[in-house]
Amino acid sequence: MKKNLFAALGLTAVLFLTACEKEEPHVHNEEELITTLNYTLTPTSGGNAITLSFVDLDGDGGDAPTITGGTLAANETYTGTLELLDETQKPAENITTEIAEEDDEHQFFFQSSISDLTVAYTDQDADGNPVGLSNTLTTGAAATGSITITLRHEPSKSATNVSTGDITNAGGETDIEVVIPIDVQ
Repeated sequence: MKKNLFAALGLTAVLFLTACEKEEPHVHNEEELITTLNYTLTPTSGGNAITLSFVDLDGDGGDAPTITGGTLAANETYTGTLELLDETQKPAENITTEIAEEDDEHQFFFQSSISDLTVAYTDQDADGNPVGLSNTLTTGAAATGSITITLRHEPSKSATNVSTGDITNAGGETDIEVVIPIDVQ
């Protein structure tokens, strides 16, 4: 009887071990920490560049972020570039490079409380969809307000109006969203 029990247990163990397949480990791409966003605007008519920035070295909660707004000229066109950093690393990690490499998985969206301010994409991913690391910002009449810059990870770039910068149907996850005050004079 003991022989039969041991044989049955052995057979069960063999069947169990051969029936179970080894699962491939799930590689989770951790979201990068973005502590700093710099938005540099260079007037196309010449003059000094203006850098709008958001810095939050301790992340959500804790200390309030440092936000630096700026004054833009009325009726001007600016060449815009975005830089994102993780300044908890020494030296700071340039997240912009990762976004550029994974541009098919990212898109920036720009909204402004100033109705006479527009942002147009000047870069695109391999499929011809907008990214937003480089762009053109155009001002109109004098006004005071803000610009909201949102980076979405894995947005639905084929969704209605997403290619024109409308975040309404974009989906995806927000990597960073900042609101920066601006004056147009």
